[in-house]
Amino acid sequence: MGETEHDDAEALAAPGLPEDRSLLILDDDKPFLHRLARAMEQRGFVVTQCETVAEGLAALESVPPAFAIIDMRLNDGNGLDVIQRLKEARPDARGIILTGYGNIATAVTAVKLGAFDYLAKPADADEIYHALMATTIDKPDAQENPMSADRVRWEHIQRVFESCDRNVSETARRLNMHRRTLQRILAKRAPR
Repeated sequence: MGETEHDDAEALAAPGLPEDRSLLILDDDKPFLHRLARAMEQRGFVVTQCETVAEGLAALESVPPAFAIIDMRLNDGNGLDVIQRLKEARPDARGIILTGYGNIATAVTAVKLGAFDYLAKPADADEIYHALMATTIDKPDAQENPMSADRVRWEHIQRVFESCDRNVSETARRLNMHRRTLQRILAKRAPR
């Protein structure tokens, strides 16, 4: 048996993992969605592909999957809504949130809503697979890579934004910031 096959067999037998291999992939980047779906099918998953929050929620209604890979920012909404609905429909489901706008506040929110892990894009299929199959989350110590001052500011804004239930007007009021300025900041990627 090859190393990958051995890893797959161990992952299936790991405690706490759902037995079936149904997988929902929700991402509005079509090329990435199709490449990831093919890669996960090669790893033994039965994949359902969706490009919008509406499609993702509809897919959960029929048969909630055992696993999910969900992009956070989508054209028609937020992937956090889908992860929350997934955990309500199937508590043993294992969901991973992917985003190009990674920050601590949304990572905490994602985990509170039921995500097992949170990965920053670009993440490759191996990284995503190992996150789905992990029995524990192994994140580096924050002291190894301290955040820049710009990143700390970004994290604070994101934390307030999440505490205001992603309401831009209320966040701007609490931060004593113009609403448009806040919208520009939220639209940008996180600083390093």
